[in-house]
Amino acid sequence: MLRCDHSFRALRRAVGTIGVGALITLGSAPCAVAEGSGAGLLLGTIAPIDGVQPGSTFEAPVAFENQGTQTLEKVWLRYTVTQGLDYADVPSNCVRWDIGSYDELPARSQMTCEFDQAVEPGVVYAPEKLTLKALDRALYDDLDVAVGDYDFGPDEGASRPVRGTAPAAKLVEQPGSVLTGSSSVGHDYVEARVRVNAVNTADFQVSGARLEGRVGDTLDLQVKFINAGPAWVLVEPGPPVPTRVLIKIPSGTSAVKTPGCKKPAAGTYDCFVAQGWVEEDQVNTYSFKLRIDKAVAGAKGSVALNAESRPYDVNKANDEADILLDVEGSGSTGGSGSAGSSGSTGGGGTTEGSGGGGGTTGGSGTTGGDLAATGSGSALPLAGGAAAVITAGAGTVLLVRRRTARR
Repeated sequence: MLRCDHSFRALRRAVGTIGVGALITLGSAPCAVAEGSGAGLLLGTIAPIDGVQPGSTFEAPVAFENQGTQTLEKVWLRYTVTQGLDYADVPSNCVRWDIGSYDELPARSQMTCEFDQAVEPGVVYAPEKLTLKALDRALYDDLDVAVGDYDFGPDEGASRPVRGTAPAAKLVEQPGSVLTGSSSVGHDYVEARVRVNAVNTADFQVSGARLEGRVGDTLDLQVKFINAGPAWVLVEPGPPVPTRVLIKIPSGTSAVKTPGCKKPAAGTYDCFVAQGWVEEDQVNTYSFKLRIDKAVAGAKGSVALNAESRPYDVNKANDEADILLDVEGSGSTGGSGSAGSSGSTGGGGTTEGSGGGGGTTGGSGTTGGDLAATGSGSALPLAGGAAAVITAGAGTVLLVRRRTARR
């Protein structure tokens, strides 16, 4: 699906850096052609790339056509990949940037290649020597491809460019090819996104705790969510990650301090894991202070992932753990199962990632990865200036995000 810049090419080049954006709703008509616009480039539709093995290299089926009536002296092609993908080599006519996470977008890298060769009207071209590789963390990743007739540069937040050292890439004519896709006619460039699916797993797991104390004591309870990898998990537009950890405290206790999770019922807390993605090796710690109000024989709590489908998580045995409580003088230890970690007893101290005392809304704990775990409702928040509009079955999606346009 098309992502196009609605500033006129001549105006943009005259003024310089202009912040622009485009919003095309699902099923809407293509962007209107601007009067007096230059030649257009048709970017062929790219199907989703499935079955990629971590550690392997692969080619993206990228092709484009000059729809104008005049030969273009140069074109620029840009690849953007999320953090499970990389470039096998960076040719000498290409530069690479790394971009950290911002606006709730994950870290990614970009490579822009300048092709100083004639692009004839009506001829389909494909780049050579632009090979991608899947890293060990690859699972659901995005590849964005953009083509234009000027150097439109990287996204904001990019690192210093690094010039490639591999042999220069070239454009190769594709005789007899007929493309369907999106056009840049009337706009600066055309851009499309495709999902790259790797054959990989991510082991999401939780740890419980074992607590000891007497009636009236206040205990520190810490339970954890862990992504043991090896893959990171990106939410949109692939299968959902489990966005919540469900925590039930033992009977006979009350939470006097919580990590700010939602509280759908008495003694139950609904804690978010992530907003848009989960890093490999990410650890979220949810810290409570529990007061033992009375001794209840056999009392125990639990921590568990919610019931959303996780086809990449093949180990279900560690999706739930016990919170065991031994109250001195009660003559019994809460529960007979095993706990994933040990709790600590005590009265004062601070609570990691603590929120309001009622545990109604707010952050869900601290995160060992790059993404702070938050929670303000059952739906994931829409990033300011960042969204994905998904076309069912099309294989590409529109990008609409805050961008600083560059010459």
